[in-house]
Amino acid sequence: MGKIKLKPKARKGVIGIKCLIKHPMETGLRKKKGKLVPANHIVHMVVSHNGNKVVDADIGSSISKDPYFKFNVAGAKGDTIELKYKDSKGKTGSATAKSK
Repeated sequence: MGKIKLKPKARKGVIGIKCLIKHPMETGLRKKKGKLVPANHIVHMVVSHNGNKVVDADIGSSISKDPYFKFNVAGAKGDTIELKYKDSKGKTGSATAKSK
């Protein structure tokens, strides 16, 4: 569905992960021309480090459009980071990157 920018950067045994997900994140409460815009937001996100799950998050409709997430995990240069998400319409997105 949306484009994902995933940038893991290793430094001193810690990987700083920055990710931007292009997604409309509609709550289902906003009106456009008098009609409700249907809900469409990310409901679940999983981040894996070398195949091991490090983030397993349930996300609600209160997150803004094009959400940005940033977190750290223990790791080194060359480790694989994978992000997957599922939205309220059942669509999924994923991205994989090696830490630099």
